[in-house]
Amino acid sequence: MVNKKIVIAMAFDFGTTNIGVAVGQSITYTAQPVTTLKTNCDNQIWSKLVSLINIWSPNILIVGLPVNMNNTEQNITIMARNFANLLNTKFNISVELHDERLTTKEARLLLNNKWCKVDKIKDDIIDQLSAVLILESWFRKKFFKYY
Repeated sequence: MVNKKIVIAMAFDFGTTNIGVAVGQSITYTAQPVTTLKTNCDNQIWSKLVSLINIWSPNILIVGLPVNMNNTEQNITIMARNFANLLNTKFNISVELHDERLTTKEARLLLNNKWCKVDKIKDDIIDQLSAVLILESWFRKKFFKYY
């Protein structure tokens, strides 16, 4: 039997008001929502990130990269790249960017189909589910050749 290193990953759905956070592992290639961070208090975000990283001990961080459907970048793309660079600098953990196109729409559709009308769902939950979708998509791309 081959002894493979288990990957524990933490993903971020970066936004200008909220950052959805999810964590997952390479045993089942699944992720779960963790929390949503409010971006209006920069110092609180970093202290909360320290706590989350201490709790979950990820060996890689995944930041959703918001690009337009035609592959062009926008202001938030630059902000997400800067956030990824700061994560790497502050925590000395490998960071990868992963295409997050349509994850928020997919999260809204999933929640609307399963539980209730989207307008009743808090943005916090949508941001967390978007982070889950980003991470599970990253697992598929990283570990499955047919993806």
